Amino acid sequence: MPDLSAYPITRKWPASQPERLQLYSLPTPNGVKVSIMLEETGLAYEPHLVSFERNEQLSPEFLSLNPNNKIPAILDPNGPDGEPLALFESGAILIYLAEKTGQLLPEDPAGRYETLQWLMFQMGGIGPMFGQVGFFNKFAGKDYEDKRPLQRYIEEAKRLLGVLDRRLDGRQWLMGEAYSIADIATFPWVRNLIGFYQAGELVEIERFPQVNRVLDAFLSRPAVIRGLAIPKRD
Repeated sequence: MPDLSAYPITRKWPASQPERLQLYSLPTPNGVKVSIMLEETGLAYEPHLVSFERNEQLSPEFLSLNPNNKIPAILDPNGPDGEPLALFESGAILIYLAEKTGQLLPEDPAGRYETLQWLMFQMGGIGPMFGQVGFFNKFAGKDYEDKRPLQRYIEEAKRLLGVLDRRLDGRQWLMGEAYSIADIATFPWVRNLIGFYQAGELVEIERFPQVNRVLDAFLSRPAVIRGLAIPKRD
C-alpha cells in the first residue's frame, strides 16, 4: 500500500484509497478537464472537493501541493519510476495523464506537437479571455460603469471562437478524426462561456456552427457527462 503521509495535503483530504491517483479539484472548466480525462482513460482515482466557499484552496495543506492556490492538482502514488508525483496546472496534468496511459495524445512527433499547440492555445487564449468575459458579464465587473473592458474581451472571445470554427471546419475534432486532450481542454470553456457565464448572445455564438457542432458531440460523450459532475459538490 502506498504511503502518502509525507504529503501534507493528505492530512486535510485523507486518501481512503491511497493506491489510486488523488484528484483535488472542483467542477469548474479547469477542474473538469482532469476529471473528464480520468473518466476517458479509465485510470483509477479518488476525487476530493476543494471548496472555494471555505477558501480551502488557500489552506496550508493545499498550498503544500500547489503554491499557486489553483485547482486542479493531483497526487499520483504511482508516478515515474514508481515514486509518488504531485502535479498542478491542468495542461501539465493532461499531458502527464496522456503519456501515463498512452491515450488521447498522438505518438508520432508531428501529431503530438500539433495537439500540444492547440492545448496551449486553450491555456493561453481561450481560458483567460473567456474568464474575463465571465468576470465582466456575470460577476463584480458587471457593475463597472465603463463597459469598454467587457467589450474588449467580448471581441477577443469572438476572435478566438472564429479561430476554433475555422479549425473545426471539415474536422470531427480539433485534431481531425482523433479526439484528444486539446478537445478536453477547450470545450469545457466553451460550455462555460455560453452557459454559466451567460455570454452566448454577447459573443454571437450562432455565428460559429462548427464550434456548436463539436460542443454538442463533446457533451454527449459518457465520460464527459460523468466528469462534469466530479468532484461532487457539497
